[in-house]
Amino acid sequence: MLKIEGLVCRYGKVAAVRELSMEVAQGELVSLIGANGAGKTTTLKAISGVLPPVAGRITFLGEDITRAAPKRILQLGIAHCPEGRRVFPHMSVLENLEMGSYLRADRADITTDMQNLFERFPILHSRRHQAAGTLSGGEQQMLAISRALMSRPKLVLFDEPSLGLAPNLVERTFEIIKGIRAQGVTVVMVEQNAFAALELSDRSYVLDQGRVTMTGTGSELLNNPHVKAAYLGA
Repeated sequence: MLKIEGLVCRYGKVAAVRELSMEVAQGELVSLIGANGAGKTTTLKAISGVLPPVAGRITFLGEDITRAAPKRILQLGIAHCPEGRRVFPHMSVLENLEMGSYLRADRADITTDMQNLFERFPILHSRRHQAAGTLSGGEQQMLAISRALMSRPKLVLFDEPSLGLAPNLVERTFEIIKGIRAQGVTVVMVEQNAFAALELSDRSYVLDQGRVTMTGTGSELLNNPHVKAAYLGA
């Protein structure tokens, strides 16, 4: 479904991703783990078109999207749920959800999808006219996930979905992501909680200084001595 070959990304003269290659099959949940500054977020930005690569190739469902505009990438079915949630704070919950569907023209289906999300997240329905910036961190995360789903994506990129959330909300967020994957949506996730990420993942890539240093199934990496020592505190 998604294939990355020799990806290189820079911020000015600083290389954040170096010759990175990875693949994601349809229906998989794939995680990227690594220390801060390893290139995980940059990789997601390159996939969604936010940060054009300086070298390498990205293909999605057979189409080269290496330098495609973010709008085109969203049209193809890739939604990005960014780090820090990034809701539109002065817009209402309802308006944020409508922004998630702005490229769609199927008005009846949009209404149905929104109703389904309100059934899944009743708190969003009760606060649908409230400014998104006044929601709690957990509620904003629900809104950010729901906004991404309103585009009817084939692939969702999650960047640090548990960051800044209370422990009980972290568990709920991971359950939501599992549910999304169970509905047939492919997921690529960057997550600071390496143990939880590996438990959820079909496969995972370990990044270090912008390069893939290790890959395997979630269970393989959970039992890998190096991964245990470096990322799991064992």
